[in-house]
Amino acid sequence: MSENTERIVFTEPSERLGQPTGALKGLKQAMRKHPLFSFFFMAYAFSWIISIPYVLSVWGLLPNGGGIALLLFTFLKAYAGPALAAIIMTRITAGKSGLRGLRHRLTQWRAGWQWYLFILVGIPALLLLGIIIQPGLLARFEGLRPFLLVYPVAFFAVFLQTGLPEEIGWRGFALPRMQPRYGPLRGTLLLGVLWGFWYSLWFLTPDHGGGPGTSFSTVLTGFLIFLMMIIAIAIIITWVFNHTQGSVFIASVLHTSINTPIVVWIPLFRPVNETTLDLANLIAFGVPALLILIMTRGRLGYQPRQE
Repeated sequence: MSENTERIVFTEPSERLGQPTGALKGLKQAMRKHPLFSFFFMAYAFSWIISIPYVLSVWGLLPNGGGIALLLFTFLKAYAGPALAAIIMTRITAGKSGLRGLRHRLTQWRAGWQWYLFILVGIPALLLLGIIIQPGLLARFEGLRPFLLVYPVAFFAVFLQTGLPEEIGWRGFALPRMQPRYGPLRGTLLLGVLWGFWYSLWFLTPDHGGGPGTSFSTVLTGFLIFLMMIIAIAIIITWVFNHTQGSVFIASVLHTSINTPIVVWIPLFRPVNETTLDLANLIAFGVPALLILIMTRGRLGYQPRQE
């Protein structure tokens, strides 16, 4: 009787505890074996789960369009997506030392002054050039006064909202693993495509020129212009990233310097929409991206040993 009781008390619970532990161990091994797939799967899933309520509310399938759903869509999609996915995968694949390395690159702000000049002055200048070149857009200009007043505040807000959390994922985790595997050019192009499609759900909302009443051809055209723009931007960010010792901080500032003028300039060119500005951005960044590819012969400043 005592022997049977002993078997029940000690053997059976250990087997019960071993089952979930083994399953979790197997999942971690699979994620270590396929780190990029696991990262992008989580980045998409986490962000889209956060965003779907807002998309459904826009289409009238959920009540109270806006409100909490809009708040989650606006402020949490990047943190819940690429940032959280990068932290989870870094912990699984590289442990605590990997997280320390990621944290170091998040605070790695030292770089040549020419890079900050390019990021903080050159990028907005390129955007302005793209607007000037695009026929009819400059005629809608209503003045710089609001721009000068709100730009510093908007820059800081955009850095916290999109620049920092997205780059923790895209350049903090994905790019350092994609360059040695696919090469700098193919890795950057693939990242640009995946980055662009991560935004595809947002084209079902008015935030990116979609929403109820918008034709499929309009949405498709807007998305294709946006995707080409994102790929051009990805080339420029990779080039800067490789020349600043893989600094996620500087990549975040560059990302912010691209997004902030877009956010602030929309009210200065009425009436204007996202697709019109995306086309201006494609003009602004497409030519420099092509020049960078030619000058670096597709290497984008990549040195294999830097990984």
